Amino acid sequence: MKLFTVGPTQMFPYTLEVASKQLPYFRTEDFSRVNLECVEKMKELLHAGGGAEVILLTASGSAAMEAVVSNAFDEKDKLLIINGGTFGERFCQIAEIYHIPHDEVKLELGETLTREHFDRFDLDSYTALLVNLDETSTGQLYDIEMLSEICREHNIKFVSDEISSFLADPFDMEKYGVDAVIISSQKALAISPGLSIIALSKRFYEENIKNREKRNLYLDINEHILNMKRGQTPNTPAVGIILELQDRLRHIESYEAEVERTAKLAKYFREKAVEAGLELPQYPLSNAVTPVIIPNHKAKEVFNYLKEKYDIYVNPTGGKTADDVVRVAHIGNLVEADYDELIEKMKEVLS
Repeated sequence: MKLFTVGPTQMFPYTLEVASKQLPYFRTEDFSRVNLECVEKMKELLHAGGGAEVILLTASGSAAMEAVVSNAFDEKDKLLIINGGTFGERFCQIAEIYHIPHDEVKLELGETLTREHFDRFDLDSYTALLVNLDETSTGQLYDIEMLSEICREHNIKFVSDEISSFLADPFDMEKYGVDAVIISSQKALAISPGLSIIALSKRFYEENIKNREKRNLYLDINEHILNMKRGQTPNTPAVGIILELQDRLRHIESYEAEVERTAKLAKYFREKAVEAGLELPQYPLSNAVTPVIIPNHKAKEVFNYLKEKYDIYVNPTGGKTADDVVRVAHIGNLVEADYDELIEKMKEVLS
């Protein structure tokens, strides 16, 4: 099996070795040290800054999105949400469920986010800006410098879902003034699904979460922070995935090195795809994933052919682009030769 999917991704041999072992009991000082090591390494990779809080949440990335929104905001706040696809829409759905006032910066299919999209909004009226920095459903990478400027100019809290962008695109929590970061295990971390990581700036935690009325049980961020002081979680953690995380973090040389590797693979594949006559979107793309426009509405045919004949997986898409686009990831244990093979197999089915 070869995965060119955004998650789960092709795992590294050392991760598979960790995953093959018996799980330990976790309410011990030994496992507390594992959790605390992971938290400190994540702070380092994110450039989280002094006083930042990081928690490990046994749940998917969507649960982490819900945890941040429901713990940090209520009916007295007002959110501005960038909705450029499936995951921007998910932020909107969470805000609706918790009755949090919000407006959408709505992007049409194929539209690039620009500063002009914000002109019609009274930006001084918002508590926070919420964005999926790489809108995974389309592959569009939003301009983090522009978003950072908007938030700083109007004193808006900056919440960024980095689920598919983390370790794939440049990022610095302190530099860009990001207040809350949401990460998931099965993307560029290339470990098993089921673990999310939330990082909070000191000011965001103290001003938006610490003293807010309790609204959750399992997703209560205050309880997670309190327990993490001793290296534990309030509920049973994903023990195996945390051990995978510890090992994977030890193999990461630096954030910048991971981005460089991923960017190189993305560039290589995109050049090969264009040479093969395939079309790519014109908006800015994350290094994590490339949407490929398949001619003659054959996207599903390409997906099924690769899967059934070669045990190769790319990401299908849904909605309006289901028949026309597949997405090819550049995260996980992949090398240039893998993309040579993928291009050849794609040309084979399209011919």
